Amino acid sequence: MADLTTDFLGIKSPNPFWLASAPPTDKEYNVRRAFEAGWGGVVWKTLGSEGPPVVNVNGPRYGVIYGADRRVLGINNIELITDRDLFTNLEEIKRVKADYPDRAIIVSLMVPCEEDAWKAILPLVEDTGADGIELNFGCPHGMAERGMGSAVGQVPEYIEMVTRWCKQYYSKPVIVKLTPNITDIRKPAAAAMRGGADAVSLINTINSITSVNLDTMSPEPSIDGKGTHGGYCGPAVKPIAMSMVSEIARNPETSGLPISGIGGVTTWRDAAEYITLGCGNVQVCTAAMTYGFKIVQEMISGLSQWMDEKGHTSIQDFKGKAIPNTTDWQYLNLNYVAKAVINQDDCISCGRCYAACEDTSHQAILMSDDRVFTVNDDECVACNLCVDVCPVEDCITMVALEPGTIDTRTGKVVQKEYANWTTHPNNPSATAAE
Repeated sequence: MADLTTDFLGIKSPNPFWLASAPPTDKEYNVRRAFEAGWGGVVWKTLGSEGPPVVNVNGPRYGVIYGADRRVLGINNIELITDRDLFTNLEEIKRVKADYPDRAIIVSLMVPCEEDAWKAILPLVEDTGADGIELNFGCPHGMAERGMGSAVGQVPEYIEMVTRWCKQYYSKPVIVKLTPNITDIRKPAAAAMRGGADAVSLINTINSITSVNLDTMSPEPSIDGKGTHGGYCGPAVKPIAMSMVSEIARNPETSGLPISGIGGVTTWRDAAEYITLGCGNVQVCTAAMTYGFKIVQEMISGLSQWMDEKGHTSIQDFKGKAIPNTTDWQYLNLNYVAKAVINQDDCISCGRCYAACEDTSHQAILMSDDRVFTVNDDECVACNLCVDVCPVEDCITMVALEPGTIDTRTGKVVQKEYANWTTHPNNPSATAAE
């Protein structure tokens, strides 16, 4: 049986599935239910310092983007950090950690960008026995307007400064949670590293408005006729998150920096993909909010079964394996050519491939009078659109061609060789098109 145990910054947990800092981790009751369901760890919902209480809206807090089958693709939330008393949270964290010593508990923190504020709260958190802290430099709404959250995460100098304070006044691991609302994710990651961060986690939510109510003319969720931007998360953000994770993992300045992956993890496969890009674990929010805590059991069994099938005995066996294969466009092999092939036995003659290719692509699919669809290799550039729109899995596949391959019907060479991008005729600055 595959061993799903993870050791992230010396913090051990029975599996790589942690709940992210969010409504599901706001109180002791929820966290205990999560641990009973099987979650390997939690990041407790963001705590703030003593002072004026945080007041959340007493109305809708979420806006949703649905798929055609009403499956939740993304959630926009306008909820702030915890509105519960700091010391109540700290007492609950201490009790839960004592009862679940084998589970990871990380405390998310957000206080003003002042050394004294961090110096005051960090000993209180350390006294709970929690395994580490996560600095919330990502929240794009509500708190950012107060000079916290993404307002800090968008300024590398602030990230470095606050991280350094935390490493000075706190003895356990410090994880910096990064905002995606920035041009180049590598810069805040490097700043966190310079400040002494033990790891980064990403991504936090994306600044967004999911919809506008066309009757009230206000963004959703609407509070008494007014709406605002919020933080977007869920399956829809996964591609963005994985790209940012990969940028940090393969950047020479930050390579080796431990990463906790966040963004759209809904299945075991999502988690496995993040791990191949260098993540030591993954954090989940939207899936738990959509399906409940027991979804982790499907994630655990699915990942375990896949690892057994692949012969992986531990998470380390495939961690980071996709990083060497993630590169810049200019380094892709231009000698690689593929062509679409339609399996006539599986084809249901729906015509979606033909419509997509004929109207929006390369006119490489032919339709006979009796609706038999075939590929014109001379026009096919293997863009993969036909595969993507076909409703029958594996009915259309891409077959790679060897250099010098000749189309037997036309006698033309379908696959030429080019040394690299600098000599390729598609390159406007090519010096020697072959």
